[in-house]
Amino acid sequence: MPQLPDDLDAVAVRTWCSLALEALGRERAEIDAINVYPIADGDTGTNLYLTVESAAAAVEAVFAAHETGTTAPATADAVRAMAHGALIGARGNSGTILAQLLRGMAGVLADGGDAAHLRLALTRAAAAARQAVAHPVEGTVLTVATAAAEAAQGEERELRAVVTAAYEGARAALARTPEQLAVLGRAGVVDAGGRGLLAVLGALVEAVTGQAPVRGPRTASGKAAAPVDGGSVVGLPVGGVPVPAGGAAVEGPAHGTPGLAAAAGPIDCPEDADEGGPAFEVIYLLEARDEQVDRLRTRLDALGDSLVVVGGDGLWHVHVHVDDAGAAVEAGVEAGRPYRIRITHFATESGHDVRVQSEPAQRAVVVVVPGDGLARLCTEAGATTVIARPGEPPASGELVDAIRRAHAREVVLLPNDAALRHTAAAAAEQARTEGVRVALVPTRAAVQGIAALAVHEPDRGFDEDVVAMTAAAGATRYAELAVAERQSWTMAGICQAGDILGLIDGDVAVIGADVPATARTVLDRMLAAGGELVTLVLGEDVPDAMADALEEHVREGYLAVDTVVYRGGHQRAPLLIGVE
Repeated sequence: MPQLPDDLDAVAVRTWCSLALEALGRERAEIDAINVYPIADGDTGTNLYLTVESAAAAVEAVFAAHETGTTAPATADAVRAMAHGALIGARGNSGTILAQLLRGMAGVLADGGDAAHLRLALTRAAAAARQAVAHPVEGTVLTVATAAAEAAQGEERELRAVVTAAYEGARAALARTPEQLAVLGRAGVVDAGGRGLLAVLGALVEAVTGQAPVRGPRTASGKAAAPVDGGSVVGLPVGGVPVPAGGAAVEGPAHGTPGLAAAAGPIDCPEDADEGGPAFEVIYLLEARDEQVDRLRTRLDALGDSLVVVGGDGLWHVHVHVDDAGAAVEAGVEAGRPYRIRITHFATESGHDVRVQSEPAQRAVVVVVPGDGLARLCTEAGATTVIARPGEPPASGELVDAIRRAHAREVVLLPNDAALRHTAAAAAEQARTEGVRVALVPTRAAVQGIAALAVHEPDRGFDEDVVAMTAAAGATRYAELAVAERQSWTMAGICQAGDILGLIDGDVAVIGADVPATARTVLDRMLAAGGELVTLVLGEDVPDAMADALEEHVREGYLAVDTVVYRGGHQRAPLLIGVE
């Protein structure tokens, strides 16, 4: 039996994230189905799952960086990675709220993971959430978080007692939510956001104690059940939280609840859901200064509702419901640099506005790209894009979401990164369970994806199209330039910090002093084996003059070779090279 932690160290945080992801995976559909507040759009459980998936992936990345060491990462590194991962991967109102809750807890747990620090972490997050809400409403996830913090304060003993008390306090509060919020009582359900938080707290209990919280017996339908009012049995969501006996289970869609956005702007919490509310949900990450974000909150608050702006230290996650989606994005542009922009039309993706959705296209291509420039290029070519920011690879849930946005019966998925192989495979498998035919072309670089997209023909047979795209990608050798961060051994010798590295097919082949000379050497190495077309993708800081010089170098030395140049925008590498 594994040794149980005396405090919440890095290993326990890793276990917590893993168990929370498993729990939300099991309960996702049920959480989606019970939410009716503030908008019934059927995605609260899914949004929470995708948010925790991103948090767990960030923690795993920290551990992967320590694989060669003899000790585990520091607790501070693990909890900060968890919070950052949740922030960049947050989905929907509920996911954004959970991300900020984890961020608030991480600020305390980075200093220690014993019982006292955990009590403080829960209390500080709940208090900041209450302060952030303009019109707090009881019966939301805010109530559940506050109850967990208050229950934890009653325990002065070891960590196990604190996490168990917090869970039980949250469980009892969640059971009372239908009595506190009229819309929940009429539907006969508990708050969906609060139930998701309970799942996360239950995972924390299991990570610390080694035992999952008792969830109660099951009904014939598969839901938990418990005797109420002298023996009658009513349905319980997984986690053992009763639904009022007079209420029927709701099979409609869901949405996250307001209330846990610590350090965020005010969140409006109307007493009842407004079925005639804004038409769009707008979400994006934003790089901006604090003073710019303060002005952004004011502007977005005037545009719509359900506003949640969370984050800090120059990186923010913005969520708002509006009628004018363009204005919400423009406000972000004025405040800083928005990216990972996601706009959802409630009329087609929620259940509160009944309209006929358009027929899916026969075929689509989903492509992962490293920068805005290639995203525009691929979008113009008809593809659905996912931007992989430096240090922020997309999670499988983000790829699944892109496949759904493509709205096609058949999808070709181009991950364009060897490290995304397993992530893309998981996304493809998930999409197949939803009835989409998905083919994964194992592209390892963006230039291979460009080559594959260039030969894509949606009018020919699916298998024939996939074979042609795979062949085009496979015939494209790829390279990139990178800046060495420290002294290191490579296949080309020892490099020093600041050296320019030329990687061909993933291995360091050239070590140079500057970008232009290294690029020329890499091109010569690649073209020595032949080629007909060179593709150059320039980073945002690379001048056009360098592209002109490289084109001239190819033209003078290789008469039969053509060159095409693209602007990649903000990407990790200053230069990407493809040779076909």
